[in-house]
Amino acid sequence: MRIGVLAPPWVSVPPPRYGGVETVVDGLAVGYQAAGHDVVLFTVGDSTCPVPKFHLYDQAAEGDPAGATVTELVHVLAGYEALSDCDLVHDHTIAGPLIAPGPVVTTAHCPLDDGGARLYGRMSRSAIIVAASQAQVVPGVPVARVIHHGLDASGFPVGKGDGGYLLFLGKMTPEKGAHRALEAAFKAGQRLILAGKVREPAERWYFERYVAPYLNDRLRFVGEVTHKEKRDLLAGARALLFPIRWNEPFGIVMLEALACGTPVLAFDEGAAGEVVEDGRTGFLCRNEAHMAEVIDRVDELDRGACRAAVEGHFSAERMVAEYLELFAQLVFEPLAEKPLREFGGGGSSTDVWSPNPPNRRR
Repeated sequence: MRIGVLAPPWVSVPPPRYGGVETVVDGLAVGYQAAGHDVVLFTVGDSTCPVPKFHLYDQAAEGDPAGATVTELVHVLAGYEALSDCDLVHDHTIAGPLIAPGPVVTTAHCPLDDGGARLYGRMSRSAIIVAASQAQVVPGVPVARVIHHGLDASGFPVGKGDGGYLLFLGKMTPEKGAHRALEAAFKAGQRLILAGKVREPAERWYFERYVAPYLNDRLRFVGEVTHKEKRDLLAGARALLFPIRWNEPFGIVMLEALACGTPVLAFDEGAAGEVVEDGRTGFLCRNEAHMAEVIDRVDELDRGACRAAVEGHFSAERMVAEYLELFAQLVFEPLAEKPLREFGGGGSSTDVWSPNPPNRRR
């Protein structure tokens, strides 16, 4: 197959720093090519993903809210023109699937509830929607398959967790919960390193009000880190704290931690329960107090089991194989002969369609 991959214009692929979506896009593009397919990636000019690439913008676009819609639409229109000779396009943008001229599969990287339900419900008339987790699926949005994200573990060092600190890694927003990580670490009397993005006005406001006042020698903020710095921090951490309070579709940082052998202590929200095996690769926590309690039990967990989870179900190879299985059905069983409804689009069914039962760890 000739597969077009359409990335958002906001971050290069792979991401130099923060960028969970772009990490997934990079793994898929590389994986499709390694599987023997002809791959073309439409991205931004400073991307380094080792597959054939086209771009309109020379560099990652600035996410100015006033012009973001126009920026993405222009990027998307150029992308579909560049990928017009592909058998199928795998679109990771938001606007693209709404105006796609041909067969398209879109991975939903944002929540499908609230406003997302109306957006993706409309999108399902022309696009095949894939969710990243069972937690993401909501009534009214036809989802063709649930395909968990995957990661190439070979790019991450297995650490001993001997750095003597806990780690929070994520952008500075209330839903990500840096302030909750601070509270849990403080209650447990443990060192905490926070690393994350503080670029947007809302991120700066949150950081200055809820994070900065509580920093000290034991609770430190190191800013936004490079990919290498992130890997080193994860490898040295006793555990990653992931105290989210929203229905996060996935959370690729959990896989990055597990790949380094680092357990994940997460609130049981969003996809956390599909990634963290409670008592084996981390703990699912009720609140900050509970998280503080289980920090003392981190040493009971086998770091080898954490790494094995990413080398197993959460591998990039598994993720790529599941997408290619879906693509083959779409390309070799034309939509004209197979109603779109069977792939999850064009109707109001809330079932998750799959040729096999959805892949779930537990």
